Amino acid sequence: MILSPLSRQTCLRYAYRTVAAAVLLALGGCGFQPLYGSSGETADGGTIPDKLRQVYVAGIPERYGQELRLFLQQDMAGSAPENPTGYTLQVSSFVMNESLDIHQDNTSGRTRATGHAHWILQTVAPAPVVLAQGDAQAMDGENETYEQYFAQNLNQATLARRVANALAERITQQVAIWFRTKAPPPQQHVAGPRPSYVDPNVMPNSSTDIQEQSVGEDGMPAMAIGRTNPNPSGTSESQPANGTIGNQ
Repeated sequence: MILSPLSRQTCLRYAYRTVAAAVLLALGGCGFQPLYGSSGETADGGTIPDKLRQVYVAGIPERYGQELRLFLQQDMAGSAPENPTGYTLQVSSFVMNESLDIHQDNTSGRTRATGHAHWILQTVAPAPVVLAQGDAQAMDGENETYEQYFAQNLNQATLARRVANALAERITQQVAIWFRTKAPPPQQHVAGPRPSYVDPNVMPNSSTDIQEQSVGEDGMPAMAIGRTNPNPSGTSESQPANGTIGNQ
């Protein structure tokens, strides 16, 4: 018997559905449970969606931070009313832009944006206790349109919004995993000294003062790849935001 193309598609569709159902049944037999499912309980009882709705997201400065906070509130609350009375989520985040596709006139055809966020989950109390903390990253990009200034501004705003949305999803997932496991917060590693390079774009203050630029976590100076921030995960407190330091 020869089947028509429509009949073949129908048979394949039913076969895919049967295989998918069999895989779900097999995962259920192995103890697999959806992270945000109503049947998944936390380490101290209750469901993960109920715990997430008890998280209050503290304010984040600037327009990008406001959008990140709104996305976090939406992801934490889900489809039910929020009840942010049990935990406080502190988030610090920034977006680093890197120029790609450098042209002969020193303009770039594309910008890669890498968002970094560090979050801390605390109890709601006069003396808050740190329960968990973690880091999240997200990467996106846009094509540059220098001839259309208004369109360029819209593209940059949309890019920042996409990065904020992706970071909010990753942070929510990490917080949900902590509610499931209740793992202790990790200890932060203190980075040692890093090499520095002479910055030819900065005028020296004197004959003995050499302006240098520190490298990022990947060992690359910001001036070499067009970064707006020398450190992919943030600058240290002992260095200015532009990465240039004075060496006398």
